[in-house]
Amino acid sequence: MAINYGKIKYLKTCASVKDLPDTDLPEIVLAGRSNVGKSSLVNAFGNNRKLARVSQTPGKTQQIIYFDLDGQAILADLPGYGFSKASKAKSQGFSELCDNYFKVRKGIDLVLLLIDIRHEPSNDDIAMLNFLNSVNLPYFLVFTKCDKLSAQQVRKQLQMMSKCLDFAEDARVFAVSSSETNPQKSGINDLKQAVSDEVCKD
Repeated sequence: MAINYGKIKYLKTCASVKDLPDTDLPEIVLAGRSNVGKSSLVNAFGNNRKLARVSQTPGKTQQIIYFDLDGQAILADLPGYGFSKASKAKSQGFSELCDNYFKVRKGIDLVLLLIDIRHEPSNDDIAMLNFLNSVNLPYFLVFTKCDKLSAQQVRKQLQMMSKCLDFAEDARVFAVSSSETNPQKSGINDLKQAVSDEVCKD
């Protein structure tokens, strides 16, 4: 059964891996730098700008936020990495929470790795992708904020990304815009369909 994205709802917030939900539903993970657009993507998925709080301060979200996707899957929004405005101690805490999550969470069905298409991948982006490759976790590469560039610039940036990032030739790659000022929200419907197909294929 396909996911009805109109029925996305907040599930819970976890400050520790001890708080993670106990469920047999497929689990999708949102990972990426702070301010890359994870909350905006959740809101675009549900077509509800109030579903996830969009922070203007990178690194402000320090917990794992879970959403229920129509009872078909759950979505885990991880704290962003690269916390330019967070204290060193807090940054280490964020990293520890994410590290522990990947250590204890079994049966992750899909990771959506979000990368800002306007910039070269950061060392953290590269490290996350290398980690996903090393542990054979299924992932989609999702390049965000495409509304900030022209179609020609998007194509150029995607070519650059393919040279900077070590991802398989058959990897699923999406260029999206979740901006409220861009009603078309390019690429979102294709991504939603691909996520639904991936986690509901059984």
